[in-house]
Amino acid sequence: MKKPKRPILIGLIILGVIILITLIGAPTSNKIYAGSTYNRAPAGYGAWYAFMEQNSNIVRWRKPLKYLEEEKVTGTVLQINGNLQSLFIDDSLTEWVKAGNTLIILGVVQPVTNAEFTSMLESNAGNVKVETRRRHELNKNELTSLKDSFGAVVWQEQLGKGKVIYSTTPFIAANAYQDNLSNFKYLADLVKQDKNKIYVDEYIHGYKDPKVKESEAEGNLFSYLSKTALFPALIQLGFLILVVIWAQNRRFGKPINLNTRVIDNSEEYIQALAQVLEKADCNDFVVEMLGKEEQLKLQKSLSLGQQLLDKQTIINAWTEQIKTPTAQLNEVLSISNEKRRIGERQLLNWLKKWQSVQGEVEKSKNSSVVRS
Repeated sequence: MKKPKRPILIGLIILGVIILITLIGAPTSNKIYAGSTYNRAPAGYGAWYAFMEQNSNIVRWRKPLKYLEEEKVTGTVLQINGNLQSLFIDDSLTEWVKAGNTLIILGVVQPVTNAEFTSMLESNAGNVKVETRRRHELNKNELTSLKDSFGAVVWQEQLGKGKVIYSTTPFIAANAYQDNLSNFKYLADLVKQDKNKIYVDEYIHGYKDPKVKESEAEGNLFSYLSKTALFPALIQLGFLILVVIWAQNRRFGKPINLNTRVIDNSEEYIQALAQVLEKADCNDFVVEMLGKEEQLKLQKSLSLGQQLLDKQTIINAWTEQIKTPTAQLNEVLSISNEKRRIGERQLLNWLKKWQSVQGEVEKSKNSSVVRS
């Protein structure tokens, strides 16, 4: 099995990193905004808040709950959790409740029972639609206004002069239950039973007053983007830009030094001249010129000097020194001396025979060196 090429492997690694960044930096806005009165989605409480504004003293609270006691705020606080939370209440908030205030927490963790997931439970406001199997087992000091045989869905406990009300589901009056008006009325009765001013906690859904943002050093663009879906997208874009920059400046492998071509002017001239002669069909000129060069080379090998000699003198020297048949030598010298036009195939054959002749001379010299 062939191993994947290095560029493909690096590409797969890059793709894996992008997917990992997407999973880590994926926005959690759906969970944050679930239960918010600003949210018009099925999990939001926008419709119920509009329902309450008609005849209730209700406002949105966009500060940490610890400010309730610091600012001497009294009344009822409704906290709707997108995710189920534990029954733990902060100490500062406990003191606020004990002073005579009411805290309502929708969405706390309780055991799962054998109850049907969707149930219609009786209440003073009518049948309330509940979609959860979680139930709470009541203690002696706890009261409930919404329960079935499996346990309580909503219950309350006394805490000093105040009380805390819990619900196993955060979606008692969510937008998804607009067609079941009893759900809206039930939660309305729950928050209005003490006739206090009602504060809906929007801080847990990411909504903050300007002063809170300043105190938490969140009044800048980067902090805003880090909490939106744009943030992971910007991270991926920046990562891709770095990859492109790296790819444009480095090879997928070890650097390779390019060999600089050495230009031989003589060779370039010869090639250019050969092309011109070929187009002009001047093979006879090529035969004449190459024949002279090959003959002078042969004469030098036979120690006959650098002046062109007649064919017979060269053959005689060949017979004395090389001592091999002279038929091939006679042929190449004859074609050189005739100065006649020959075809391309004949020209190539003639050149091969010249190479063979020169090879015989070299072979003869090597044999003489070995014998000596």
